[in-house]
Amino acid sequence: MGTDMTEAGSSPVKPVRRWPRRLRWLALAGLVVLVLASSPWLWTTLAARGHVYAAADAPTVDVVIVLGTEVAADRQRPGDRLAGRLDTAAELVTSGRATVVLVSGDGGGASGDEPAVMTTYLSERGVDRRRVVADPFGLDTYDTCARAREVYGVERALIVTQSYHLSRAVTLCRHLGLDVDGVTARCDGCGTALLAEKSVRDYFASGKAAWDAVRSRPPAVRSPADPAVQNALRN
Repeated sequence: MGTDMTEAGSSPVKPVRRWPRRLRWLALAGLVVLVLASSPWLWTTLAARGHVYAAADAPTVDVVIVLGTEVAADRQRPGDRLAGRLDTAAELVTSGRATVVLVSGDGGGASGDEPAVMTTYLSERGVDRRRVVADPFGLDTYDTCARAREVYGVERALIVTQSYHLSRAVTLCRHLGLDVDGVTARCDGCGTALLAEKSVRDYFASGKAAWDAVRSRPPAVRSPADPAVQNALRN
């Protein structure tokens, strides 16, 4: 009988194919690179655990911070995502979960004056203008958090933005010494493709967030202390 048969009538035994050692090392190296590349995203995600709420479940605080983003093409109205954030903040105020709104964005943004548009929109939604404080130098999430504490003296707050952005915002603010909880903003008109695109963008943005945090980057614009938030709380 031939040596390639286990017994009479059986099929030939096929050798077990194994990955060459080089391919196994490449796969392991790729896995290590993926874990290292994802560590900033994991940091922002895990550090925000237990600090994210729906608007109806949010704790009661004095201040709610709204992060700016693009305004509409007419430069007078908020875009859909910004309107969702503002509607959520207005809900927090009218429900008694917050008293003052700090709107923070780029006052000279490419799409328009974000804080000015935000202030007008909130007033149209029933929020007293005296209860709205505008920071025109919240040029990014890190700057908004740093300036809220350093310039406006905020120590405890809610922060409002969409779900794909919220963990990064909460983690950065808490790292910078703000006791914040995040509130998920409405996202009317946000389709699956847009949410996927923004989630991928935020995944990569977490790398910059971690780098800013590690090197304790100062905000792009330094300003003297501003009592506007405390004054608004006394109104």
